Amino acid sequence: MDEITTQAEAVLGAIHFDPNGLVPAIAQQHDTGEVLMMAWMNADAVRETLATGRVCYFSRSRGKLWRKGETSGQAQRLIDLRIDCDGDTLLLLVEQDGVACHTGRRNCFFLAWRDGALRAIAEPRVDPKALYGHG
Repeated sequence: MDEITTQAEAVLGAIHFDPNGLVPAIAQQHDTGEVLMMAWMNADAVRETLATGRVCYFSRSRGKLWRKGETSGQAQRLIDLRIDCDGDTLLLLVEQDGVACHTGRRNCFFLAWRDGALRAIAEPRVDPKALYGHG
């Protein structure tokens, strides 16, 4: 086993994946603290992220690995990976290229409870059609 593989296996040993083999991963912009998104990772996504430095998630809807930015160009570079005290949630400190949300917004947390209703507090920065070729 090479050193990166050995290190990745040590990290995986500290993670408590759910019965489906997944763990929630919160992506946070490393220098501003902005929470960008939450997605799921399986062991292969963690391994790939650690090996390449480019964040990879597991898409539950597609049932396969999802390399952030592979279709949109809005990739995330891993700066630091942290595991919470229970080992059941990851915090990924990243350098986000462009927007993180598929809606074209900087982050996925743009709905806020205001005056008794959910309201969008951020407008898209990029048209999703420009990111993905469709609406």
